[in-house]
Amino acid sequence: MNPSLIKKLLSDVARKKLSVAAAMERLRHLPFEEIGHSTVDRHRALRQGFPEVIFCEGKTLDEIDAIARRICSTGENLLATRASEEVYRRLHERFPGAVYHARGRVVTVEQKKLRKTRGFIAVVSAGTSDAPVAEEAAVTAEIMGNRVERFYDVGVAGLHRVVSKIRELSRARVIIVVAGMEGALPSVVGGLVGAPVIAVPTSIGYGASFGGIAALLGMLNSCAAGVTVVNIDNGFGAGYAAALINRGS
Repeated sequence: MNPSLIKKLLSDVARKKLSVAAAMERLRHLPFEEIGHSTVDRHRALRQGFPEVIFCEGKTLDEIDAIARRICSTGENLLATRASEEVYRRLHERFPGAVYHARGRVVTVEQKKLRKTRGFIAVVSAGTSDAPVAEEAAVTAEIMGNRVERFYDVGVAGLHRVVSKIRELSRARVIIVVAGMEGALPSVVGGLVGAPVIAVPTSIGYGASFGGIAALLGMLNSCAAGVTVVNIDNGFGAGYAAALINRGS
């Protein structure tokens, strides 16, 4: 069971804010809670160190609100990705501390400070147009308790830009590299550093980039050792994976 939930329930019962019967009813919903339209995973934080994340696309405001209430009811932090301003306004009404990271389309609610990991995660973007995906990755890693340093607009079209950052990048424990067009930047970075590199292809580019397929294939065929690849525009997946790697390193 989720230790933080048990602790909160016991505290509420002791302070007479919650009856024993009500506490038992809440415990009955572990390890997951079915709420009609969704099934909320109550043990995600116990398994992975962070609660379930809300992917907002395709969900109604009421559905997002209901899931968010369940996640935040135990005092956990909230991360909602692919969130519109309308989603943010709805969540901000319920959680005044909600923050909208507009560039990455991410909403966060920080209810507790997580202990920062020792190392830092570097997030590198090839161009300014790739920044929305890079920001999704960076904010994801930050809300999960990681220190993040950003290195934006350092693509291979001006190779001296990324080369000038290699000393700082070499100190990172994990490096996320976000690029569209031909997707060459992760290979360049991977060949110059010793840390694991998570490559994120973006859908940015002209017609022959095929919505990110060209960058994806280029990254999958990287000759640099230590480069792994997530799906097109999946900044969240890269940020989450980097956080798990950094936590275990």
